[in-house]
Parts: sequence; C-alpha cells; structure tokens
Amino acid sequence: MNKAPKSDRRFIEGPVGRLESTIDAPADISSGGSVVVCHPHPQHGGTMHNKVVYTVARSFVRMGFVSLRFNFRGTEASDGHYDHGHGELDDALAAIEWMRAQYPNEPLWLAGFSFGAAIAIRASIAVEVSGLVSVAPAVDGFGNDLAGQPRCPWLVLQGDKDEVIDVDLTLEWVNSLEPGPELLVMSGAGHFFHGKLVDLRLSVTEFVERHRVKPCL
Repeated sequence: MNKAPKSDRRFIEGPVGRLESTIDAPADISSGGSVVVCHPHPQHGGTMHNKVVYTVARSFVRMGFVSLRFNFRGTEASDGHYDHGHGELDDALAAIEWMRAQYPNEPLWLAGFSFGAAIAIRASIAVEVSGLVSVAPAVDGFGNDLAGQPRCPWLVLQGDKDEVIDVDLTLEWVNSLEPGPELLVMSGAGHFFHGKLVDLRLSVTEFVERHRVKPCL
C-alpha cells in the first residue's frame, strides 16, 4: 500500500516578499517531475487550499510528481497586495524559478484553476515548461491579448455548466488558437466541479500520463 503523500508548509521568496506555499511530495517513490499549481482569484476567496487546486495538485503527486501550491501576493500569509494579475504573474514565475532550482533535471509542469489558470497560461508563454493544465481558465478577464501561446502539451478542461466562466467565450477563444490546446468539456460540471472532482482527477491524470515524456518544442 502506498504511503500518504508528505506535505510541507514553507515560505519561498517572491518579487515583493515571501509567498506562503505547500509542497506535496510522494512518500515512497523518487520524484518523476514537478508541478506548480496556481489558485483562483484572491479577491473572491481563492487560495492554495481551494479544493480544485488541491485535487489537481494531488493528481500530479499520485503520478510521482512533487507539487508546489502557493498563495499569490496579499493572500493569507503571503506578503504584498493584489495587483490585478500583473504582479501575480511575477509570483508564478518566481514559484517556477524556485521549483526549477529544487529539481533542475526533471520536467516541470504548470497548472491553474480559473484566475490561476489564466496566470499559468501567461507564465507558460513567458518561460518554457513541459506541460500545462488549465481548469476553467478566466480568459475573458485575464487571458486575452496573449503574446503567443504555450508550445507544450496543453489541456483546457471546462465544465459545461460553469456558472462563473462564460463557456461560450471560452470555447470561442480556444477555437481561435492555432494549434491551440486540447479541449475537454466535462458534462454536468459547474465552476467548482461539485461532485465531479474524481472525474477531474482522472482527466488530468490521463492527459499528463499521455504527454509527460514529450518536451516543449
């Protein structure tokens, strides 16, 4: 029987001070890679403890990855103040840099939910990552006017009953990208995937396992 994952709360250095973080790691196998997971909008209750963020992070841990969840600036015990997505992108880049320093010879993935998914998309354009998982990305407010698009394996996972994100706008945005991400629309799923978290985990797992050996172009 596999042992429970190890969790370690710590602070990492961010652009405007310390970022509160949680490292989740497999207990009984060596790391097969790392992932940074970004949380939803901090001014609407989003933190690294959000259940969708937690589910995505633990999906990676079950596959042998080390996961870093962190609170954006001004969220809970992280230093600084909300910066309308600009400073939060810098926070994500700092978290990626920190994780790369810890695991320099292993693939690094990026993931996010809602606001965090939009930030993760921008971060994956700014720096090379091995793969990207975007859950219900808030593209209308924070994902437009991209300076390109991610060039690694990329999944957009969207519920068709999302009450927060405009599903039609998301689909229109995905279809405007070339080559664009792989899109999975989950039937019956709302924004917070109530009753659908197992399906979410299985979908993330299937995509990552299928692409984990493929580097960015």
